[in-house]
Amino acid sequence: MNFKCIKDLSKSLTESFLGTDAKETITISPELCPPNMEGDITVNCFRLARSLRSKPDTIAEKTVEFFSSHPDITKVEKLKAFVNITLRSEALYSETLGNTEKLLKDAVLDDIDKVKTLIEYSAPNTNKPLHLGHLRNNTLGMALVSLLRRVGNDTVAVNLVNDRGIHICKSMLAYKMFGNGTTPETTGKKGDHFVGEFYVLFDAELRKQLKALKETNPELADKADEELFTKTEIGAAAQETLIKWENSDPETIELWKTMNSWVLKGFDETYERMGIKFDKIYLESDTYKLGKSIVLKGLEEGVFKKREDGAIYADLKKYKLNEKVLLRSDNTSVYITQDIGTTLLKYNDFNPKKQIWVVGDEQIHHFKTLFSIMKELGYKWADNLYHLAYGMVNLPSGKMKSREGTVVDADNLFDEMVDLAKQATLERCGDAIPKDIDKRSEIIGLGALKFMLLKFNPKTTIMFDPQASIKFEGDTGPYVQYVCARINSILRKAEEQYGKISFEDVNWKLLDSKWERKLSVLSAFYRSALVSSAEKLDCSGLISYLINLAKAYNSFYRECYVLNAETPELRNARLALSASVRTILKDGLNTLTIDIPEAM
Repeated sequence: MNFKCIKDLSKSLTESFLGTDAKETITISPELCPPNMEGDITVNCFRLARSLRSKPDTIAEKTVEFFSSHPDITKVEKLKAFVNITLRSEALYSETLGNTEKLLKDAVLDDIDKVKTLIEYSAPNTNKPLHLGHLRNNTLGMALVSLLRRVGNDTVAVNLVNDRGIHICKSMLAYKMFGNGTTPETTGKKGDHFVGEFYVLFDAELRKQLKALKETNPELADKADEELFTKTEIGAAAQETLIKWENSDPETIELWKTMNSWVLKGFDETYERMGIKFDKIYLESDTYKLGKSIVLKGLEEGVFKKREDGAIYADLKKYKLNEKVLLRSDNTSVYITQDIGTTLLKYNDFNPKKQIWVVGDEQIHHFKTLFSIMKELGYKWADNLYHLAYGMVNLPSGKMKSREGTVVDADNLFDEMVDLAKQATLERCGDAIPKDIDKRSEIIGLGALKFMLLKFNPKTTIMFDPQASIKFEGDTGPYVQYVCARINSILRKAEEQYGKISFEDVNWKLLDSKWERKLSVLSAFYRSALVSSAEKLDCSGLISYLINLAKAYNSFYRECYVLNAETPELRNARLALSASVRTILKDGLNTLTIDIPEAM
């Protein structure tokens, strides 16, 4: 909070209750004054009781006494232990919309609070295209990287591409069986979509063979499909392909490289469209050997144990976890093996204070296990490993299943969102179709998608409705974008009618209506919205703030003339207020990696 009166109060209360020799001044975080009360901001003295070691009502009385003589305050009201204050217009605007540059700059943390953070996100498999689930992952990851950087943290964005393992071998085997030498080029398909079709074909064939196996052997009817995988012809062949790959069989490696290249090219196109850039991309095929070597060294040092069948495992009873196999009896790696190696590699490459994995909540147990293993290995920094678990994304049509081919591909959803945005824009434009309609639709469509995926706490399972997310009214991305575009239009018309606008000598005292004051007070909370969202690793708080600011501007616009204000001086002040609100909205949306069209 930027208000001088709040800083002055912090110092005064500290000295009054803790003495002039107190080591630190208490922090006061005021709140917006409730709409049913008079005032701009509220000081909740209940929250100060512990730090000031006094009763809330006593603190409130002292607060009223202090504010009653403060030059920036025109009115003080006490309700129980809540103190509402009304600020002088000069004080209100000089600290907020009258000094937007300082307001934005103040959002950067002090050096002592900055943390070097590494965020791993996306982590796709090279056996299928990115889908809606990946989009929530990508959107969360890229927005968090941007948010942490916005508040001043040194933040590293990395991607670990899962390009090896049994799931990759499934697509490879299906291609050998059903591909007939076709390629993305010969079929005109995007590489990741092309390979993904063979993953679906593998699953279809596997299901046929499992059904036949159970019909032929009734005693296996109650067995789980996973248990019977290698008893099917196609399952055994896939496992054999994995062993050949890990033994560097030339033919297997050549096919793997070819199919990987197809998929990675497709991924790059999707990432570029989303605006994603990684500081480093790791490939599991390069990291899993390091994980193997760490496991074998751990076995030598007695950290891990070996079973009778030759499998190496970690005993995690002291972490209240079951034992975890790290190398199979045939010496092939499991998923967590490469994670062990990659975790160490990332630390050695970047030396972060904190490592974060953006991965779905179905992997909570996996990461508890990984972090426990890293602690067992003696890495002191293992206490600073964090799994940002997020909930599933469903569509009105139901859940998605990759193996059955019922997923919603990211690229197809992008196209649908852009098409919906184009339709909505054309409805508003009528016959005057803008020349940049395609670019405008892309910005609005992808912005709507990102906004809706960030709108909820990451832990929440959400229902994503494309039609609802693209509306220009309500709590949507296009609504906030539209407010920015409206302000752009107002400022353009002002220059057309009155010439070049200067905001150097704005008479802020003229802006004293409740709608104007609310905009200025809300702007003062921008820093806290940014910092709180960064600390919680949750962008939904920033989303809520931007929606509220956009709504407050629309209320102001409905109630207060801007271009037709009573006097030129008042018009200029309201234009300056509008421009400042746009600056904050734009900074917030850009922080969330959402662009803004010049017009809508």
